[in-house]
Amino acid sequence: MMNLLNYILWDPDLIAFKLGPISVRWYGLLWVIGLALAYLVVQRLYKEQKIKDEYFDPLFIYCFVGILVGARLGHCIFYEPDYFLTSGKGLIEMILPIKILPEGGWKIIGYAGLASHGGTLGLMIALWMYVRKTKLSIWTVLDNIAIATGTTACFIRLGNLMNSEIIGKITDVPWAFIFERVDAVPRHPGQLYEAIAYAILFVIMWQFHKKMPEKIGTGWYFGFCLTYIFTFRFFIEYTKEIQEAFEASLPIDMGQILSIPFILLGAYCMIKAKKKTL
Repeated sequence: MMNLLNYILWDPDLIAFKLGPISVRWYGLLWVIGLALAYLVVQRLYKEQKIKDEYFDPLFIYCFVGILVGARLGHCIFYEPDYFLTSGKGLIEMILPIKILPEGGWKIIGYAGLASHGGTLGLMIALWMYVRKTKLSIWTVLDNIAIATGTTACFIRLGNLMNSEIIGKITDVPWAFIFERVDAVPRHPGQLYEAIAYAILFVIMWQFHKKMPEKIGTGWYFGFCLTYIFTFRFFIEYTKEIQEAFEASLPIDMGQILSIPFILLGAYCMIKAKKKTL
């Protein structure tokens, strides 16, 4: 029988701090920190590449909106279509950060449900719109964003950890977490695994960019980023609980299914970039 005292008890306060009547949740705070760090990284890359400031200024808005809209729609469409796509109430809650109460009325709850695959697709569409406006090279923009992506991805997963969501399967490894808000059994801290992997990704990408600056603009960094993240996502899913009941009947879960196209796209971009530089 497992000794529950041997594991990490995890039940942090969801609120990081309060500003008067406004409560700032850890999840939102970590999202903002991740985006802010990526903002600073890309700003530095633009300066290194002597890209005009006026081209950088709108980039953050495009990225923020693209990630948020894509992540929200990705969760609703791929993970909970029966709820969000079958009623007016669901459609409203998909678009607005509210919960419609059974007794009438509503309350603001934030966007409870964001999917990284949707966020990635939303970001790609947003960047396509951005380059159409700025006339910059799409591969230069994608490579620069890819170099910074690990920072944002790391902090988003730390936000999931603070929320005790996207939990892992039951395990007896000594670093298991007991997510007290969920149940009383030790589980893999899948969110922490991903956060560490994405932090390592950023270190790798930053070192690559210093040694191979000529590859920026070929799509190689974008391809490497996609291949690294979604290959890791595919295998880390084996340590995570399924998010929705319908996934139990699938040969692989929805996260793995959605990862495969991104892995293939990443590999294609790396191969294309290598041929371009030969």
